[in-house]
Amino acid sequence: MTELKSLQNHFLVAMPSLDDPYFSRSLTYICEHNKDGAMGLVINQPSTMNLKELLEQTDKDLTVAEDKAEQIILAGGPVSQERGFVLHSSQSGWDSSLALSPDVMITTSKDILSAIGTNTGPDSSIIALGYAGWTAGQLEQEMQDNSWLTIEADDDILFNTPIHKKWQAAVNKLGVDVWQLAPGAGHA
Repeated sequence: MTELKSLQNHFLVAMPSLDDPYFSRSLTYICEHNKDGAMGLVINQPSTMNLKELLEQTDKDLTVAEDKAEQIILAGGPVSQERGFVLHSSQSGWDSSLALSPDVMITTSKDILSAIGTNTGPDSSIIALGYAGWTAGQLEQEMQDNSWLTIEADDDILFNTPIHKKWQAAVNKLGVDVWQLAPGAGHA
């Protein structure tokens, strides 16, 4: 049996043929991937909420910086949509953080939200509610079924590319025309 190659700090690029309503044309950042399964955040699906609205629910007394108030909160996945996750540039000091790469961390404690809202947080961040999860072997099977392509995560796409352009930016980085790929390619 071959050893599992972790896809942590990689993007999952949804194939055009993936017709799941939640994941169609999605770009997912993989936060964890091991023999027990995988967890990621969809980084190109906006929710209906902005940072100001989220902070009104978590920290009513906070005055949100004008340039941060309209920051879009992402719909990170269909699992536990009441839970928040912050992907951000490396900066320690939060109650619950984990380094995912030398340049990217994930934090699940709400203290970082107030810091982001007042411009004292990390230089770059995206906030998501919910996550995408796969049981052991499920993601690997979906990849064999040609639902996903993978590419190493790119901080510029992650933090600087507008939400509606992230999927196409990742596709462009792959260097192939995904619209020309057959859904059953690679299976003899």
